[in-house]
Amino acid sequence: MVDTTIDGEIQGLVINGVDVAPLVEAELDRRHPDRPKFRPTTPEGFQEAWDLNERLWESTVTRASRLPPEMLHESVDGEWSFIQTLRHLAFATESWVGRCILRDSSPWHPLSLPWDQMGPRPGVPHDRHARPSLDEALALRLEAMGMMRRVVDGLTDEQLDSRTEPIVGPGWPDEGETFLVRECLLIVLNEEWWHRMYAERDLAVLEEPG
Repeated sequence: MVDTTIDGEIQGLVINGVDVAPLVEAELDRRHPDRPKFRPTTPEGFQEAWDLNERLWESTVTRASRLPPEMLHESVDGEWSFIQTLRHLAFATESWVGRCILRDSSPWHPLSLPWDQMGPRPGVPHDRHARPSLDEALALRLEAMGMMRRVVDGLTDEQLDSRTEPIVGPGWPDEGETFLVRECLLIVLNEEWWHRMYAERDLAVLEEPG
């Protein structure tokens, strides 16, 4: 393996007999001191993580808003555009917080965007080619972020360790599934961290002259 770049979540990657995933995780935490805060274990930790996430994304959105509006629909190396990223994060929060924790069987906005490989599911939007404005995408995004804010602000230790009720109705996650509340919230935080990193990476390319 020569001249290879791997981006994404890595688990169980063994190279010459060495599981390199823990080494990669430790190096990422060293490079990004805020990253461990996105793996909280207490209600206060989840509140701190969401406070931090809001501040980080505010900076990223400000950076993106300096670009011409049409550039926010541009893909870099086949990845989602900035607008698509905002739409996907809304979908993630609606699914794991709205559907799983708050028991809304159909929490999605028509502009919410699942991951590309998801097949058609009844009631789940999947319009990859929609082109809402930044203001429209932000309105969707902020509504979903407010949902997460309300949940983390009211968290208790007992709630964190409880399980969600079985999901009712078609959609994602699957009907009948149940999860630890802690697991649902950590999934959202993980999505928030990584997609902001990807967005910052791609914004740097879009900002290049010419």
